[in-house]
Amino acid sequence: MMKKIMFVCLGNICRSPMAEFIFRDLVKKEGLEKEIVCASSATSMEEYGNPVYPPARKQLLKMGIDCAGKRATPLQKSDYQKYDLLLGMEERNIVNMKRICGGDADGKIRRLLDHAPRPRDIADPWYSGDFDTACRDILEGCRILLEELKNQ
Repeated sequence: MMKKIMFVCLGNICRSPMAEFIFRDLVKKEGLEKEIVCASSATSMEEYGNPVYPPARKQLLKMGIDCAGKRATPLQKSDYQKYDLLLGMEERNIVNMKRICGGDADGKIRRLLDHAPRPRDIADPWYSGDFDTACRDILEGCRILLEELKNQ
């Protein structure tokens, strides 16, 4: 059965596109592209239409992952029905995602690192400048998520 995942952050130019492309890469390496698809979006309109932020793009390229063509797009209320899981990067994203989606009746909204051994927010590298830590945290969350989906 096809699983659809939506990664969400504030602007959709750093963390959520990194999560989308890292997760897509992991899924491809496992040969599961037909079973698992993903996308990413923003809880705000402030970066609408902008490409992935250069330091985030550079981080992905270091991993051999190309995100060319990705543009920031807003989370829509209708995405709640389209996706099986909507994963925010931090608690603030979760609050905004529930507002946009009109709640979380089906329990689909959570943080990417909620199931990690050390559940936590993924700090916004736009503000911290720490793209290495953000990338490591995102990779950890994506690996845990993939194992979870494979074991369902």
